[in-house]
Amino acid sequence: MAVSRQQRRPVVVLYERIADAIHEGTYPPGSTLPSEPRLATELGVSRPALREALLLLQEDGLLSVRRGVGRTVNDRPPRRGYEHIQPLEELLSTGSPLRVRPLLRAVEEPTDFTTQHLLAPARAELRFWESLLAGDGTAAALSQEWAAAEEVLDGVHPAFAEALRTTPAPATSMLAVLAAASRGVSLTGHSGVTATLLGQRRGEQLGRAADTPAVLVTQVVRVGDTPILAAKHMLPTGAPAMPVLQSN
Repeated sequence: MAVSRQQRRPVVVLYERIADAIHEGTYPPGSTLPSEPRLATELGVSRPALREALLLLQEDGLLSVRRGVGRTVNDRPPRRGYEHIQPLEELLSTGSPLRVRPLLRAVEEPTDFTTQHLLAPARAELRFWESLLAGDGTAAALSQEWAAAEEVLDGVHPAFAEALRTTPAPATSMLAVLAAASRGVSLTGHSGVTATLLGQRRGEQLGRAADTPAVLVTQVVRVGDTPILAAKHMLPTGAPAMPVLQSN
């Protein structure tokens, strides 16, 4: 499937403006960001848009929230960890897989999240899928998935690269496409689980209030040492339980 280049989402642009300021030392490690009203004025943006970008920066490990202090810049990204590779729509299923409703199929330049987890260079073009997972008319989860650059996939997993290019009707998750294209290919992965809030934009997508508690699952899948897929899965309160298998 050919994916035409689309305008980057405003929240991604704002995210990168703040991330660049952090990396350039405007907000050095350990420093506290200005208050939301002041920062929104300095950046010339609305407070809801700013709050959404700050939430993403917090999820990606660039910022922390300290009671009585505010948002502070972290010294280094957090550690991540755990995994059983399976499409989320199947993992959360209580009988039949959840339906995948495509919200966006686009190509984006890297953010800090994809630079960190897909090792993508600054001007790479990454395929991005945003999907709503729903069952019985109720939204259960919001998934955002990024594939490594095509030249990387062509080198380490050409079947996955070809599947992404030729999938005729992408009413499925990127991880499901990867699983179907990986017969005989060994995949490894890890995930992190964090408690958070939905935020304005994702709350609207899921039909919930912005301050709804949620679980954020970050996921990275590799072929050998090469990361080929990175994802964020947002599960609001009331979503189906997600089983986790542990063994020794």
